Amino acid sequence: MDGDIRQYLLHRPPAPAADGEGDGPKPLLIAFHGRGADAAELRAKTRLERAATARGMLVAFPEGLGHGWGAGAQATKQRPDPALDVRFTEALIKHLVRTERADPDQVYVAGFSNGGSMALRMAAERPALLAGAASVSGQLPTGAAAVEPTGSVPVMVVYGADDPVRPLSGLPSPPPDPEEPILPTRSARDSAAAFAAAGGAGEPVTRAEKGYDRTVWRLGKDAPGGDRRPGGTVQLLVVDDAGHTWPGSTVPPPEGFGPVSTALDATDTILDFFTDPGPGH
Repeated sequence: MDGDIRQYLLHRPPAPAADGEGDGPKPLLIAFHGRGADAAELRAKTRLERAATARGMLVAFPEGLGHGWGAGAQATKQRPDPALDVRFTEALIKHLVRTERADPDQVYVAGFSNGGSMALRMAAERPALLAGAASVSGQLPTGAAAVEPTGSVPVMVVYGADDPVRPLSGLPSPPPDPEEPILPTRSARDSAAAFAAAGGAGEPVTRAEKGYDRTVWRLGKDAPGGDRRPGGTVQLLVVDDAGHTWPGSTVPPPEGFGPVSTALDATDTILDFFTDPGPGH
């Protein structure tokens, strides 16, 4: 792909029954790892493949170039082509539709941290390609690297209230990084609200649930692509006592990333949202 060999781990659901039941097209989730991590780390942290098995879902865990993703629209020395990973993701989806019978009408993206921002970029720039997107601890880039949502797509943003790495309020002036620039970002709420606005949503409703607050915007029918997913929503879940971590994970986070919440299982919550992206229960 564009001169690079791109790799991914693939989870296939169990083979269909002998009578052919379950042999139709399968939902597909593309799951992006965080910066400095890899596909195996995200698979272990999220246990997405176990939750996906019960739903008959394919899960692809792609490997980012240099253990990261081009989640922003600005060219950098390390990523001179800022659209490279968007094209790669499009190609990966087409490949899996062709080779694994992935259902092109049930393609989802999710990710953690930099991978969460990459999932949001795909949802922003390719909404017609996706049936839903989710980000854990990732926000929309802003400033010179800004990514703007362009159509209606259900989106869930899960964020730790006490994230010490990339604060809930965003990182408008990130510190310099000698390896690769850390992109400035909007707040988690502004990231979700941008998708709500692009989807023609009205005013949000926020309610406190056990261990987190849930804000829900109902997508409108008149926005670009709004007729494809009637009743869809954009949701922001702000998790109490949670850091730059994947809620519900049993894998200890790196030092300095803050606590992991057990009030919410982000994996099941996200896959349930993809199955039914309507108002939260």
